[in-house]
Amino acid sequence: MGTLTSTHRKAIYPGTFDPITNGHLDIIKRACHMFDEIIVAVADSEAKKPMFTLEQRIQMTQAATKAFPKVNVIGFDKLLVDLAEDLEANIIIRGLRAVSDFEYELQMGYANASLKPDLETIYLMPSLQHAFVSSSVVRAILAYDGKVEHLLDAEVHRIIRELRK
Repeated sequence: MGTLTSTHRKAIYPGTFDPITNGHLDIIKRACHMFDEIIVAVADSEAKKPMFTLEQRIQMTQAATKAFPKVNVIGFDKLLVDLAEDLEANIIIRGLRAVSDFEYELQMGYANASLKPDLETIYLMPSLQHAFVSSSVVRAILAYDGKVEHLLDAEVHRIIRELRK
């Protein structure tokens, strides 16, 4: 009988996560059923002028994913294809909430594949209850000190409250 070989299935879930929401966590939970390791890669994204610093977003993402043993959180400031090469990962996970996300995500997936042909992008839909949740919705509500705790992990909500004091 021959030896069994297993391949370690590693995927990268990149994003700005400004902040990480329950919608992101839903995608991460789904991905954990499919892969052995999920690297949640928090993009520096200064061009997007994030509300929270990279360090704060990494802290929130680590707090929100601490219950997921398959998840590692890192920050990055380079092309996603270069990060994938560095991490020896050929799978990118992206979330799709609506048709409006699809065109952008498809374009980015093709662009990444043109730079790294063996890079696969997998698109996951969040549960219906999280389909409307986005970081931009959370930021818009936060701008007016509105209620966001139902959209965020409890620890992320606590961190945001502390940062906004």
